Amino acid sequence: MKKIPIIFSLIFISNIHSQSIVNERAKWFVSDRFGMFIHWGLYSGAEGIWKGEKVRYDNDYAEWIQYRNQIEKNEYIGLSKRLDWKKIDPEQWVLLAKKAGMKYITITAKHHDGFALWNSKSSNYNVYNYSNPKRDIMKELSEACKKHGIKLGFYYSHWTDWEHQYSWDNSKEIFWLSSKEYDRYWQEKVIPQMKELLSNYGEISLIWFDMWLHHDETIVTKKQLIQLKKLIRSMQPNCLINSRLGLSMEEDADVDFRTLGDNELGKYKYDYPWQTPATVAHSWGYNSNENKWKSTTSILKSLIGNVSLNGNLMLNIGPNSNGSVPYEIIKRFDETGNWLNFYGKSVYNSGAFDLRNDLHDWGLTTYKKDKNGKHYVFLNIFDTNPGKILKFTGITESPQNVNLLSKKSKINLEFSFNKAVISLKIPEKLPDPYVNVVELEFDNKPEVDVKLVAEKKYGGRSLNYLNTITYQDKSLMNKSERYGSVPPNIEIKDSLNMKWKIFVDKPSVYNLDTSYNFQKKITDAFLSIKINDKYFKHNFCYTGKTVGEPNQNWIIDRFNSFRLGQIKFEFPGYYIIEMKIKTNPQNPIKWQWLWMGKI
Repeated sequence: MKKIPIIFSLIFISNIHSQSIVNERAKWFVSDRFGMFIHWGLYSGAEGIWKGEKVRYDNDYAEWIQYRNQIEKNEYIGLSKRLDWKKIDPEQWVLLAKKAGMKYITITAKHHDGFALWNSKSSNYNVYNYSNPKRDIMKELSEACKKHGIKLGFYYSHWTDWEHQYSWDNSKEIFWLSSKEYDRYWQEKVIPQMKELLSNYGEISLIWFDMWLHHDETIVTKKQLIQLKKLIRSMQPNCLINSRLGLSMEEDADVDFRTLGDNELGKYKYDYPWQTPATVAHSWGYNSNENKWKSTTSILKSLIGNVSLNGNLMLNIGPNSNGSVPYEIIKRFDETGNWLNFYGKSVYNSGAFDLRNDLHDWGLTTYKKDKNGKHYVFLNIFDTNPGKILKFTGITESPQNVNLLSKKSKINLEFSFNKAVISLKIPEKLPDPYVNVVELEFDNKPEVDVKLVAEKKYGGRSLNYLNTITYQDKSLMNKSERYGSVPPNIEIKDSLNMKWKIFVDKPSVYNLDTSYNFQKKITDAFLSIKINDKYFKHNFCYTGKTVGEPNQNWIIDRFNSFRLGQIKFEFPGYYIIEMKIKTNPQNPIKWQWLWMGKI
């Protein structure tokens, strides 16, 4: 994707939490956090199978069956006769979303097949002409959303349309399509249909486009995208537009939120709004062969994980030919909604906290400021057995109150505070089987020390490339290889200096270990560690080879750990750990981590 500096126009500050680059239109979006995606259309009548053959692609996306299985239009439209028009009830989808704790719905008003789910006057290829009795699904859904207080969004496939003669489909890479012809499709179908969707169904909260490439890589022009964006702004000024319009957040600050890849969960904290579109199973449209169902716990972790990085989650349902939703989805939505009924304050109107997202191994933190001016840091505990004492590192002031949330009442927890560590006494039996939540209450937003490395569950600290306080060029980092059997590492051909900061809350003794891969048997390469006035030195040793998987020619360099010594901290306080590695290009070292294990 083309890298263009961010333009800070039309930006307002949100006072809800730490997410700062949020325009007025998107304030509801970064508060609501959780939405429903609906993939439903003609393809729902095929159920992922055409004439005895499954959809021709291993991702099993059932909504792509027309293109993948090369179904002619006159046969594809025949799927409308499989849809049970007397049973299909969009209000049931809305009620399911509400029960799941979702605040908005986005439905495939027109997917890539070009079939409109409303009574479109711009194209005869629409649901009204092929349903019996005649239906306008968008009208029915919009009325149900308004009735039950759910915001409504429309998915519209603008770039790709398999029905229109002059639109794009992947086969146009073989059969040429001129930009003039494509503009005919744009002006004859896209613009008129968007006018219909923006005119006839009340307030539309968002339009969700699905061009997953930047416009420079497609037949769509920036001029056409601007035309479409201006149309939305003129007809529905408060409607949100996502980055899959084809304009990135960096290129155009008037785009309201970024859409990550399908099922791509957040890894980085963004100050602007963003969202993950995700499935409960694998396919988006209904697939009768589906068997990859995600658990309720994984769904909650995905939602909380995104919120902890200032993101949203839009979770998909794929109703079948009679409009009903698979039991597995209903069950998970019931359980997710039940959890949000009691613990939703850590999700709704919440966002990222100022500490690193990966600081603790027991779970993730979220943060909010309520309407009364109180500040809350939520510890979302994923570990089902976090131990009797849970340590929270990084906040440099004591909370006023600490409560474990439960379905019955708040449980006040005993805790101690020592400069940068809050130690919480956790009940042996936690109230929730999925994710437990501890609420820390402050009068003001608490100050933090972002440089600290937190203690792990069993008292150790992993000091690595990601939590060093010494800036390093990220190009040094080698990603994991061979399905993770070769771990991520830093390749050093000359020297490397790193520092870490820790806070020791009581006198302690630690073993000091390091892990690396080194393939030389004779060398003067070495590693040195300084902690206050104590020094450790280690001459690098040959680590040899190992086998990742048997009988697969899977011989890899071995990463091995070595004991450097023992360090005693006699007094609580802050400590700096300094590491230096020295070698040369003839003796490259692949270094992994430094481990401080409490004895």
